[in-house]
Amino acid sequence: MSHTDPQQLDAEALYASLLEQVKTGIAGANEPAIVGIHSGGAWIAERLAKDLNLTARLGVLDVSFYRDDYAKKGLPHEVKPTHIGFDVNGASIVLVDDVLYTGRTTRAAINELFDYGRPARIMLASLVDRGERQLPVAADFVAAHTRCAPGQALRLQQAGEGKFSLTIEQNHA
Repeated sequence: MSHTDPQQLDAEALYASLLEQVKTGIAGANEPAIVGIHSGGAWIAERLAKDLNLTARLGVLDVSFYRDDYAKKGLPHEVKPTHIGFDVNGASIVLVDDVLYTGRTTRAAINELFDYGRPARIMLASLVDRGERQLPVAADFVAAHTRCAPGQALRLQQAGEGKFSLTIEQNHA
């Protein structure tokens, strides 16, 4: 697997690649749905749902309370409400995150999803996989693999017209 320099990542091109992968991956799936993880994953999920005609089966999760480091991190500045307006039972859910890193956010999101019901299947889609997993989590759909220097984070941003961009920031965790 080749790694792309994080400075060279074109978020819009990556989105187009991810869209094609997800479109192929859910073809024929039973009751497909898209669920994004706040905030970057939710932005990508909203666009995927629109592009795949699944806006009625779009959900959004805020995993803040489900993280295993909640006690250490405390309440984030802005907790966004979780909203899942469809029946999770038996659904084929594409769980969307912007950057796959340690796997802890994914684990938290899966825990929260099961509070809403028992999906038939959960597939993970991520714009970028930056490796360094702490849990055995792998994306079914991923547009690029990269590595960041220690202390750096890859952040998805969305402009007013909905265009995506990726920036490298110093991590303040």
